[in-house]
Amino acid sequence: MRILDPAGTVLRDWRPAPDERANPEIDRGQLRDLLLGDLDVRWGREVTRVVPGTGDGALVHFADGRREAFDLVVGADGARSRVRPAVSAVTPRYTGVTSVETSLDDVDTRHPDLARLVGDGSVSAYGVNRSLTAQRNSGGHVKVYATFRAPLDRYAGWDMTDVEAVRTGLLALFEGWAPPVLDLLRHGTAFVPRPHYTLPVSHTWTHVSGVTLLGDAAHLMPPLGAGANLAMLDGAELAEAIVADPDDLDRAVRGFEKRMWARAGRWAELTTAGLQRLVSPDPAAAVALFDEVQPS
Repeated sequence: MRILDPAGTVLRDWRPAPDERANPEIDRGQLRDLLLGDLDVRWGREVTRVVPGTGDGALVHFADGRREAFDLVVGADGARSRVRPAVSAVTPRYTGVTSVETSLDDVDTRHPDLARLVGDGSVSAYGVNRSLTAQRNSGGHVKVYATFRAPLDRYAGWDMTDVEAVRTGLLALFEGWAPPVLDLLRHGTAFVPRPHYTLPVSHTWTHVSGVTLLGDAAHLMPPLGAGANLAMLDGAELAEAIVADPDDLDRAVRGFEKRMWARAGRWAELTTAGLQRLVSPDPAAAVALFDEVQPS
């Protein structure tokens, strides 16, 4: 992990020891394929709403008009969960921070200078209320995120299909930054807006038989490396709870929810505070945050 200032000066450069295994990473698509395995996943069954039963279970309404009853419906469908309204009236709120994502392909061959800049992990540069981050994925693919603090509607009118217009707008937003850093945007192939939404830090709900939530559906928080990991842990713990108490599904889910809420609340506090420091008027606060979480 390498940290720069807008002028391109290297402020921090952390490299793992040869035997360091504390932060393994994997491309999300590859991980999803591993987890799905031979499961019989019914893709394309869009859910419109979930109605808890008067007793146990819940009824799922599909966009094609069909309905199907289940003993337990787990809302793992992300920020705009169609399952969440069955247990909670809370909706995500905009944090005031937006990222625009782009990608670099075949970076080692096509952009060797940028490959060296990104290194084997990630590189980030922090300025006043904005940052640029590039993260290496497998196969010479690099994800780039231009992040900035702005009202939600300021860039809502950007036509993301007009790649050059978006590129021009972003380069203007980061005007004055070092050319090698801005090359991360100059060579981007497409742009996708990613406004950051969150649920309340202490989001909980009154337990509803037959329905529960996990991952972003339950505890949407700033994307600082915790969300996907928490979702996987939630899923594993829910499965373990059900297996451990097969005679009382409702009791198993209640216990899972209490444990999940406590853990998610701690991480939501950490990531919310982290976002405030990473995208702030004081870029030194971002660098100091990394000093606090990196080993000495």
